[in-house]
This record gives sequence, structure tokens and C-alpha cells, in this order.
Amino acid sequence: MNLSVVRHIGEDELSQFRGVQQLAYRCVEAVAGELKVGMTEKQVAARLLEWLQDHGVRDWLHKPFAWFGDRTAFQGFSGLSHMAGFNLQFFPGSRRLEENMPFILDVAPVLDGALADVGYAGTLGHNPTLERLQDDLMAHRELIVRLVKQRHTLADVARAVDGLCLRQGVEPRHKAYPFKVLAHRVAKLERPATPRSVGRFGLNSTFNLYEQARAGKQQGWSPLWNASAQSDHAPTPGLWAVEPHLGFRGVGAKFEELLVITETDAFWLDDDLPHVRRWQQRLHERQPQLLAA
Repeated sequence: MNLSVVRHIGEDELSQFRGVQQLAYRCVEAVAGELKVGMTEKQVAARLLEWLQDHGVRDWLHKPFAWFGDRTAFQGFSGLSHMAGFNLQFFPGSRRLEENMPFILDVAPVLDGALADVGYAGTLGHNPTLERLQDDLMAHRELIVRLVKQRHTLADVARAVDGLCLRQGVEPRHKAYPFKVLAHRVAKLERPATPRSVGRFGLNSTFNLYEQARAGKQQGWSPLWNASAQSDHAPTPGLWAVEPHLGFRGVGAKFEELLVITETDAFWLDDDLPHVRRWQQRLHERQPQLLAA
């Protein structure tokens, strides 16, 4: 992978972000392996928090989320246009995990000023609908990086994701997030203050995003990537946490990982991630069938 230097981000810093992202994915995979029938979202979110703290994390973009069952599709959740609207619907609740029920785990740790925001979908048992959505997500990962490389506006990329959802017959459930974001920009926290949180959100990272929004407004770009006019600009160099979230018949699935955008190129920060390994395995399993056909 070509770790081209991004504006104000060198190769060492990209490696640091990659390390935090790997840590976050190790966390969600480890906790997913501990899940049992009857556990609540709150219990699992607390276990995610404990795991990350045991591995040196003291600050957050947001503390862990866990969603079970139809809550993975944000069923009944509202896509609001301001952060104040990030209501308690999203917070871990008392929903209990059942056999063959889908789940999504979402963590966003900060370590030495670098941060990651990752999402991991799975099931306790087997769920064909979830498997279909996980397969569908592969095309979204390929589409997003290809269109950014071609220098389409970020709004056009978001609209292309919506169009792909339509062709796949699924819902773009990332539109239920505040600001209806497909992605948000992340940047290293320089000389972060003592970690503090309000609700489930870290103040250092929230202030960092606010500072990016203020700078972007002056320069004609937004750190919140969606299909609206505010994202109708060329891809902004930097690191972006991208999270296409698909829903179908009360089941939701997503991935979330860091995309690197340079002045002339784009690439995923890391391909050694659970959802990528799963797709590679699925393609390997299908290869004999394709050859036979």
C-alpha cells in the first residue's frame, strides 16, 4: 500500500492511526466471541469499554455502542440534522441478545491523539439476511474508493451509495445518523486536554470536529460527508471514517473504517480487517463454482 503523504499527515502518523484501528477491531472481535444469549446491549457496551481500557484507552470520540435485533437497522430511529438530536434511541439499552439475532458493535477509541471509529456486524448463530447485507457491503467499499479516486464530489459519492442501495433493494440506514452522514473526517488531537465525556461523547474529539467544521466553513468544505449541498465539493484530503449502513426487513449491517484521501488519490488505510477477510473468503469459496459454470 502506498502511504502517500497527506496534507499535514506523514507516514508515521498514518501508521499510528492504523494501529488504533487494528486495536479497535481486535476489541470488537474479542467481545463478539464472548457474546451469549440473554446479554443486554448495556452489558456488551460496558464490556467493550472495559476491554479498551484494559488496553490503554482513556479517551474517546464516542464510548462504545451495541445494537441488537431490529435496532441494528435503526428501526424507527430518526435522521436528525443537528447533534443535539442524537437522542437516547442510539444509546445501548436493555434489548437482550437471542439466538440468530444480528448485532452491531461500534467503538471509537483515542490513543496518543490518534483515533479510529469502527463498526462490526455479526450474529449469534446464523442469519441469512445479515449475510446477504454483509455481501452487499463489498460493492459499497469498492464504489466509494473508486469514485473518490475519480474526484467526484463527496455529495455525489454519497448519492451514488444511495443509488447502489436502491439497486440492491436495501435501505441506506446511515441516513438515520445525525446529519445523515455517510462519513466524518478525523484528525489527530494535538496536545489533548484531560479526557472528559458528555453522554457517550469525548469532549476532546468533539471539539476537534467542531474546529474542523469551523475551518471547513471558511475554506468551502465540511467534515460531515453526506448527500447534501454542504458536501458538494471535491474530496478533502485527510482521514475519513466511512460507514455505509444497510438495512433490510429489520436487519442492519455496516462496516466502518478509515479512508485516506490525498490531493490526487484515495485508498483504504488497511485491508487486513474482518469484513475484508470475510469477503476474500467468500470469493475463495465461490471460485470453484465460477470455474464450473
